[in-house]
Amino acid sequence: MHKHKRNSFKTLIEILIVSTRLGFTSFGGPIAHLGYFYEEYIRKRKWLDEKSYADLVALCQFLPGPASSQVGIGIGVMRGGLLGGIVSFLGFTLPSVLALIIFALLLKSTDIEQAGWIHGLKIVAVAVVAHAITGMAQKLTPDVKRKTMALFALVVSLLWQTAFTQSGIIIISAAIGFLLFKESIDKKESAFHFPISKTFGKVCLSLFFGLLVLLPVLRETADLRWLSMFDSFYRAGSLVFGGGHVVLPLLEQEFVPTGMVSKEAFLAGYGAAQAVPGPLFTFAAYLGAVMGGWQGGMLAAIAIFLPAFLLILGALPYWDILRRNPNLKGALAGVNAAVVGILISAFYFPIWTSAILNPIDFAFAAVLFSMLAYWKLPPWVIVVTGVIGGFLLNLLYI
Repeated sequence: MHKHKRNSFKTLIEILIVSTRLGFTSFGGPIAHLGYFYEEYIRKRKWLDEKSYADLVALCQFLPGPASSQVGIGIGVMRGGLLGGIVSFLGFTLPSVLALIIFALLLKSTDIEQAGWIHGLKIVAVAVVAHAITGMAQKLTPDVKRKTMALFALVVSLLWQTAFTQSGIIIISAAIGFLLFKESIDKKESAFHFPISKTFGKVCLSLFFGLLVLLPVLRETADLRWLSMFDSFYRAGSLVFGGGHVVLPLLEQEFVPTGMVSKEAFLAGYGAAQAVPGPLFTFAAYLGAVMGGWQGGMLAAIAIFLPAFLLILGALPYWDILRRNPNLKGALAGVNAAVVGILISAFYFPIWTSAILNPIDFAFAAVLFSMLAYWKLPPWVIVVTGVIGGFLLNLLYI
């Protein structure tokens, strides 16, 4: 008994250390985060096998909320139970939450998004995501049919960019996969242990929908500023498909026209949010801190991430049952192929288009990719090299 407790405590500390390191070094947006997770959790530590990781990514792409944060929570839960999920989330999210709250409290005119080292980090994201895609594509698109499905997902997600595109692609790919692969799919099971009961899952899903309905009602009846803020951030976190960039117009709509946040403060914070690692949803912490000090920042961060937590904890106990159903394995094969296409699409826009502006940038990205893929250097070395290289490249441009 004591040994088990010691082991579980040791596991939680391990999750905290690894996720915090990722929280300090994961630049480049949600698709880049999935690349960093893949590198650290799957390739290096083997906490999950590749198929389980792809399934988890597919589910989180399908749910509303910040997909990369939900993947991190899911991996933490599978590694260390509910506490593991919480610890994994805190490690990955707190560095950028705290950085943005401090920035809000020291708000002054800044041009940080133009800094050379930020550009270097964007090039790091190119190398990391390219590496993740090559690894996933080999495993998840082994035949022409699945390569074609990945191509379909790539073309559609590039040319038809709406909040619901990813969900639509995943539904269509699941249907095609069900028809094409239901007989022929690989029978090998992947170890997908999720130590949370279906009853707990039901409670989480009920709470998610209950808060979505109840908070606006409470907001109208009780005229409390904190409650209004919580409701606005909770709704933004609940209704967003497609990651952090989609949440920005929603938040702007909630707070700028009402005068709670000035247009200038909103844009300055957006620049700072691009400059910090971790999920873009932590921009909520900046807005909360502008409106209500550090307490407002923490409240906003909790409110915007709470739906992501409730959804992933509610959906995963059922997800495992569904994915073990032989009739649905083909559908999952189709979805996994589509995820590769969606990743390549996001790799081009916005990652490639915002980072690779000239031949020097491309040459630097090729060096960073080689350091990661061929010389097997750890990701933190790539990040440090990217920062220094970006700074030096900026001097060249000047």
